[in-house]
Amino acid sequence: MAGGRQIDFAAEGLLDDLEGGAREARLGLLEKLSAEGVSLAELRDAVASGHLTVLPVERAIAGDGPRYSANEIARQSGLGLELALAFRAALGIPYGDDLDDKVGTQADLDAAVRTKAILDAGFPVEEMLRNARVVGMATARVAEANRDLVVRNLTAPGDNERELAERLVGSVEFLLPLGTEFLGYAFQANLLEQVKRDVIGAADLASGDIGGVVERTVCFADLVEFTSLGEEIAPEELGAVVGHFEELATGVVTAPIRLVKTIGDAVMLVSPQAEPLVEVALDLVAAAAAEGDQFPVLRAGIATGPTLPQSGDYYGRSVNLASRITGIARPGSVLVDSPTREAAGEDHFAYSFAGERRLKGIDARQKLFRVRRG
Repeated sequence: MAGGRQIDFAAEGLLDDLEGGAREARLGLLEKLSAEGVSLAELRDAVASGHLTVLPVERAIAGDGPRYSANEIARQSGLGLELALAFRAALGIPYGDDLDDKVGTQADLDAAVRTKAILDAGFPVEEMLRNARVVGMATARVAEANRDLVVRNLTAPGDNERELAERLVGSVEFLLPLGTEFLGYAFQANLLEQVKRDVIGAADLASGDIGGVVERTVCFADLVEFTSLGEEIAPEELGAVVGHFEELATGVVTAPIRLVKTIGDAVMLVSPQAEPLVEVALDLVAAAAAEGDQFPVLRAGIATGPTLPQSGDYYGRSVNLASRITGIARPGSVLVDSPTREAAGEDHFAYSFAGERRLKGIDARQKLFRVRRG
């Protein structure tokens, strides 16, 4: 119902090509949404785009719905239009071209107000934008994983639109507050772990060298012949392989090692100490081998040296070197550079010389060693 007037949804063409139960289900969903204040134009757009079923979910997530334009959010938060647009884009959810279109929710305004408060506290704009990009990419991945979880477990062949919409809304209303709390917990727990790992010593305070270049051991591990595997199996099977690879990696990683990121068929690990990272690399390669012929062989490369931590990632020559070493490692092996061998020691490991190699993008030839448990 719009403005007290009963809408003839059939006459509006919103029930075309539907019969029986499917027609009744859509009619019921349209009537329900209309009664809740959804305009006829919104309903038309949702039907035309095939998003009618998720429209109630969008409303459940957005709360009271859009009420502010980008211009209004920029003005009311005190952030200013340029920064309001920049931070929104950094999060990966830019505003549209019409800055007077009311697409922003109360949550959007609240976030802009908090951003302004953080900037007023003295944090640099560029660093905050960099941080926003990290948050945007991380939460987009979390949101996608949770969407897939809900869709896989709450949809079934033969569902009609109204049943599915009601089931999805119910799950979102149940999971959203729990998921938000869990994200907060995960952030706090990981922040605490990072603080414990990166203790600032008296020498750092005296020199002022805080938050700059640090000595780290870096490892990349990848699945051998992953590209050709993608040509042989279905995308769903390939996704399962990647998912299991991530499970193996998270299963062997322990403090002080950090799983920095997964990059399709590869993982990046970083540690302030070489010995535990070499142990974990050997464990990971062994875990992949234990999966048998149905799982790709793994290989790993490790380098130690100065790195620059920034926005949750690491940069520098040792990062590039570890990646290049991985690319030439034999399947099922762990290959390390000289600084890693020296730092990890020989109490627990045995090394065999793998040659002095020139690697792409690395200025000097590198002495490399295969490592195994001693």
